[in-house]
Amino acid sequence: MLHVEALSLDALAREHGTPLFVYSKQWMLDALAAYRRGFEGRDALVCYAMKANSSLGVLRVFAEAGCGFDIVSGGELARVLAAGADPAKVIFSGVGKTRDEMRQALAAGIACFNVESEAELDVLNAVALAQKQRARISIRINPNVDPKTHPYISTGLKGNKFGVAHDRALHAYRHAASLPGIEVVGIDCHIGSQITEASPYLDALERVLDLVETIEQAGIPLHHLDFGGGLGIDYNHDTPPAADVLWKQLLARLDARGFGDRQLIVEPGRSLIGNAGVCVTEVLYTKPGEDKNFCIIDAAMNDLPRPAMYQAFHQIVPLAERSAGTSTTYDVVGPICESGDWIGRDRALNVVEGDLLAVLSAGAYCMSMASNYNSRGRAAEVLVSGDRATLIRRRESVDDQLRAEHFD
Repeated sequence: MLHVEALSLDALAREHGTPLFVYSKQWMLDALAAYRRGFEGRDALVCYAMKANSSLGVLRVFAEAGCGFDIVSGGELARVLAAGADPAKVIFSGVGKTRDEMRQALAAGIACFNVESEAELDVLNAVALAQKQRARISIRINPNVDPKTHPYISTGLKGNKFGVAHDRALHAYRHAASLPGIEVVGIDCHIGSQITEASPYLDALERVLDLVETIEQAGIPLHHLDFGGGLGIDYNHDTPPAADVLWKQLLARLDARGFGDRQLIVEPGRSLIGNAGVCVTEVLYTKPGEDKNFCIIDAAMNDLPRPAMYQAFHQIVPLAERSAGTSTTYDVVGPICESGDWIGRDRALNVVEGDLLAVLSAGAYCMSMASNYNSRGRAAEVLVSGDRATLIRRRESVDDQLRAEHFD
């Protein structure tokens, strides 16, 4: 029988229903500890990239652990503040910040804006001056480094929408330094997500440090170096480097080039929460077909969007193994009216109607991307700490969905 920490997933599903997301607090803290081991003795800030999972109960765990936060919208800023986080540890990333979001962030007193275009610099300067403030910024550099990941989650190639091109960086920094409402404090780089090799990080690091030397030679000091996040997790026998091992490699390069004394900022998301979560789902029907057999479950692409969006792989395992019967190869699918509503292809399972399955590695980019497609309510969420379970999000009802709508 599968457990999360000291609690049975079967018992949690019977109490709270399915689909149900369950998270391990200890796993989250252990993942964070690996980063902190890697940065031991350094001036470093770990900012959780909350787009991976923005549930308040999850944010509170990282806030209480002293993390900063990487946000990409005004809504995420409101969530971080509601979770009790320190706004002075908040980094605001994203290519399309609105003027209202800029005003909101300036009023909150965030640490830094990661600026993604020269046009954004001018708008932020105007907003800051109108607020009688100076906006602290770093500029996100696009180093044109292949992160060797899915193209939808690659962000550091010249064809991506993110960041300022490497060869425009010095011009952008000179422009930023000339603006009265802007205070230049750092440089930023983030090349993608679900990265499973060290080499893309090392390549990006070298390109960024080349720029740091050039920018500072132009008389613009950079107080912090922000290397983003993107470290992958094990979904299907993936072998990403451990966070502490990776950062010891990167720090050795920083030291060799004389930048080891700078403040470092990193923005991990998936690697802090991805493998801390599972989604428990019930088998509704098994359906034989001429070409495929289908295992139809009550979780769907609105709950677990990654397979439909990225053809992503999640392990799917029964909560309890059956002692009798044989396995059948199924496509595991949800009840949504879309052929793209699949959770796993060609899975060998020995199941019958009413059995419970666990979709593993579901902590990141599942609930934060969940929707109400087909007017389905979003799932409940439970946070487990030892032998204690806390319902951190109740199941969404039809009334919840209808509350904001009206008609004549």
